[in-house]
Amino acid sequence: MSIDLRSRVLAAFHETYGDAPSLLVRAPGRVNLIGEHTDYNDGFVLPLAIERAVWIALRPTGDARVRLRSLDFGDTREAGLEGLEALAGRVEDMSWFEYVRGSLWTLGRSGGRLDGWEGVVAGDVPVGAGLSSSAALEIATLRAATALSGEPWNAGVMAKLGQEAENRWVGMNCGIMDQMISAGGRAGHALLIDCRTLETSSVTLPAGTAVVVMDTATRRGLVDSEYNERRSSCEEAARLLGVKALRDVSVADFEEGAGDLPPTIRRRARHVVTENGRTLEAAGTCEPDRLGELMDESHRSLRDDFEVSTTRLDLMVEIARQTDGCFGARMTGAGFGGCAVALVEAGSSDGFTATVSRRYAERTGLEPMLFATTAADGATIEPSGSPS
Repeated sequence: MSIDLRSRVLAAFHETYGDAPSLLVRAPGRVNLIGEHTDYNDGFVLPLAIERAVWIALRPTGDARVRLRSLDFGDTREAGLEGLEALAGRVEDMSWFEYVRGSLWTLGRSGGRLDGWEGVVAGDVPVGAGLSSSAALEIATLRAATALSGEPWNAGVMAKLGQEAENRWVGMNCGIMDQMISAGGRAGHALLIDCRTLETSSVTLPAGTAVVVMDTATRRGLVDSEYNERRSSCEEAARLLGVKALRDVSVADFEEGAGDLPPTIRRRARHVVTENGRTLEAAGTCEPDRLGELMDESHRSLRDDFEVSTTRLDLMVEIARQTDGCFGARMTGAGFGGCAVALVEAGSSDGFTATVSRRYAERTGLEPMLFATTAADGATIEPSGSPS
């Protein structure tokens, strides 16, 4: 699918500007196998970069402006690169372009060189589905800007800049996972990320398995949701437990010291503490049945303790678990709508997606989108020749 998107972006660039672009970059979305709401608690996550991505074709302009045409939104936006600092945190029209502008702001304030450019952008990462379309756009922007200026690409550094754009420009208090996997994913592997140190370890999935993304056809708006409340509850739990972050609390320590926490804060903290343990175990197992069990446990914890699942997400997971070939399933992403993920027998993925899609549509009247994915590389510079 992404190769068709590449051709579409190149063709649109030629149509818009009458020439081939100087640069073509892509940055993938992600699906998280396990480790949800642990990243902003300095914990562990196990995502993989998916084949769906955001692509930008561009060329330098020689002025201090960025002009970008979005094929997905049917929109062209333009902004100056000077005076961005004065706008940070004050943007009211939070369009797709603000993820671009915020990323350029963080790059500039970190000492990176900002050159003017113009281009075309498009992606096939579903927006609002919990697959990190926003992080893919941020990282694609940073990949484009650094490539244009000739600056080296450092996945960890750029992930932090993308996170800062999301936190301080967009106003979404996310952790580092989405930007880190988009910037530094590795083809064929999931990535165990220590969100405190940004150390990563490549993890091979159990042999004979496939990952299926299951979009419920429901959407959430994280900035307007309860996401920021969940983060505040976790920070309050860490303060009351006397630690820097919930990452520093073992299950045994939690069971001993959590009795005095307010009930809601105790539930939020219990999810994070147990989820870290599940994630580390998942990264070390080669048994599909055990990995599936850990995914099932993760979903129950997100549903009951962290309370970020929905009836549609629960139903999708339930149907997946009742379908032949499924080892385990869970909601993925921040929650409040979006996607679930399943680990299935590799030879069963086509039948699994067809069966789950049909049963979900029959139960809800909604048309879900299910697709199997392999793990892709993180952000790359691609050949920018004519479309094929």
